[in-house]
Amino acid sequence: MSNCNNTLVTEFILLGFPELCHLRGLLFGLFLIIYVVTVLENLVIVGTISASRQLHLPMYFFLANLSVLETLYTTVTVPKLLAGLLARAKTISFSGCLTQLFLFLSLGSSECFLLATMACDRYLAICRPLHYPAIMDSRLCLHLALSAWLGGFLASFVSIALISRLRFCGPNALNHFFCDVSPLLQLSCSDTTAIEMLDFVAALAVLATSLIVTSVSYARILATVLRIPGGAGRRKAFSTCASHLVVVLIFYTTTTFMYARPHAISSFDLNKLVSVIYSVVTPLLNPIIYCLRNRDIREALTKLLQNPWFS
Repeated sequence: MSNCNNTLVTEFILLGFPELCHLRGLLFGLFLIIYVVTVLENLVIVGTISASRQLHLPMYFFLANLSVLETLYTTVTVPKLLAGLLARAKTISFSGCLTQLFLFLSLGSSECFLLATMACDRYLAICRPLHYPAIMDSRLCLHLALSAWLGGFLASFVSIALISRLRFCGPNALNHFFCDVSPLLQLSCSDTTAIEMLDFVAALAVLATSLIVTSVSYARILATVLRIPGGAGRRKAFSTCASHLVVVLIFYTTTTFMYARPHAISSFDLNKLVSVIYSVVTPLLNPIIYCLRNRDIREALTKLLQNPWFS
């Protein structure tokens, strides 16, 4: 049974939520609704930003990128989760497992970089308003977005390449609802110490770099906003950034807990709970927190819906 990946196991069984097997139908319905709503929310945001000229600004360009990224991020895991809740056989091939893991880690890393980019954009808009149009032109926006996407995929490549060379001799039951690093390494019969440390360093580098950039940007924004005379001006500046801060806090709290740890998490029930929060619930809430509460997007969406073409 050996193959070029030097492994005896050719597929894994995703156990999902065995302790909740009696609620399988309810879970399927719940996750299906969440997935459909998440995709629709993000499609509405991308379509509204694309169709509305008044939203062709750097802030909304990055928001559109975030919506596309989160649609892909949740699509990597949720459809397989839904299929597992429907079928008794919850298998995934070795190559499919590595592909899912690579895409999941890459998109998560890209989101870190994109959130940091958006923080820098808000810093320039609020703290350097006179220079902002000249600095944040369409070319720089495109380069920053591409860097965030490519940086996320490059950050995950080495870890996945090393994991693909591990031996998996059995058992092949993965105690998770998708292929994640910790439960996958637990099944390897090779020494995973070096890979665990490399994964920890890579995750810490991605999270620390983006978190430092985001924190410094918002510290500067806060200092600038506090110097704005009049409560109305301060409230307007704060409202622009409050939604971003909520998204950042939710995302970084869960991902730091999961991946910036030197050892694999032993409590897989906790692992799965936190994974549901950042891979299913957060992508559902982000469009509501970030965009659909935004007055400009709401007004643009209302104008589009009032257009005779939609009648």
